[in-house]
Amino acid sequence: MTTFHVLAGAGDRIAHPAVRRVAMADVWDALKRGLDDFYDKPSHYVFLCLIYPISGIVLVTWSSGANLLPLIFPLMAGFALLGPFFALGLYEISRRREQGMDTSWRHALAVRHSPALPAILGVGLMLAVLFVAWLLIAQGLYTSLFGEMPPQSLSLFLASVFGTEEGLLLIVAGNTIGFCFAVVALATTVVAFPLLLDRDVGMVAAIETSIRASIANPIPVAAWGFIVAVALVIGTIPVFAGLAVVMPILGHATWHLYRKLVVADTD
Repeated sequence: MTTFHVLAGAGDRIAHPAVRRVAMADVWDALKRGLDDFYDKPSHYVFLCLIYPISGIVLVTWSSGANLLPLIFPLMAGFALLGPFFALGLYEISRRREQGMDTSWRHALAVRHSPALPAILGVGLMLAVLFVAWLLIAQGLYTSLFGEMPPQSLSLFLASVFGTEEGLLLIVAGNTIGFCFAVVALATTVVAFPLLLDRDVGMVAAIETSIRASIANPIPVAAWGFIVAVALVIGTIPVFAGLAVVMPILGHATWHLYRKLVVADTD
């Protein structure tokens, strides 16, 4: 029964929340509302999201040795796959602000009391598996092109990537594969985590609803994914510090995009 609850929620069957068709104007409005949430109490949100630039710096520092140089970009790109999970507290703040409740930053930690926490962790585990799979494939691709010998220095590594045919193939194939992983992560979680915070529908319903919302709105959801990707790139400059602002805005905006894509219980 516990397993069934994780997969199907509190009910005795899997829910199928209705989804709406939205336009690009709705995507921009969700982003605007995310900015409004951020501006409401920015100091709290920046404090919460310092984990993003700190984690990014740790990842790069950890992989800065020659043996792990080929994983620097996959780590940075793949880390974004986990972003929807780490933004849970931001969804909760937006949810509370929407309902006129207290939005003190400590409420971001209230998600640990959510009845849907097991399902939330289940979807988070799925993203973690995607992250690890991406790293393994990226490492395998590099090894297949350049062999088992690790690069001797950063300059030699950059020269081999940007100055050889193998490097060009690595860039093209790596980005293509990474794009596929990003599409899977976006399609399966675009509304999954906000939905689970809002309703204990279970892991299967959350993922299935995200997929249906993506299929019903391919252009708006793809545009949202592009906005997220561009914002994350900008946020890494300088030294990941921009993520302390970019991530909370995207997190809040994701909640409002969920509200537009998924029909509420009372609708």
